[in-house]
Amino acid sequence: MAGAGKSSIGKKLANYLKFELVDSDQLIETNQNKSLQEVLVENGIQEFKKIEEAAILSVEFNQTVLATGGSAIFSKKAMNHIKTNSSVIYLEVSFEDIMDRVPDFSNRGFIKEADQTMEHAFNERENIYREFADYIVTNNEGLESCFNKILSVI
Repeated sequence: MAGAGKSSIGKKLANYLKFELVDSDQLIETNQNKSLQEVLVENGIQEFKKIEEAAILSVEFNQTVLATGGSAIFSKKAMNHIKTNSSVIYLEVSFEDIMDRVPDFSNRGFIKEADQTMEHAFNERENIYREFADYIVTNNEGLESCFNKILSVI
């Protein structure tokens, strides 16, 4: 989910492990030469999901930390690619904390149905995140605390 800390934690973890960091949102923006929001608006939800899936499937896991976009979990093929080649860490953050961290999702390239509330989108994703997770790490006490929790499980 946007605001969970995937990019920040991913960067810190990659630096610590001396691995490459791949951020799938940045990969999409680079490949499309547009912002995520532009890709979403111009292509629609279904095509955006295909673009995101292709970006993730292109990642080769060779000393790589992958920070996925929050909607990566909508592609079983992409998630199975990740799980086959790596471990999946779900950064668990409450809905209230997400809304405090990201009060405006309008320019984030966030996928949700037009009639879906943010809370409903959050709940839908949380169940899928848990399904794919090898590890669940709570990120509610700051970057350093979350980073240390990850180190204790990997």
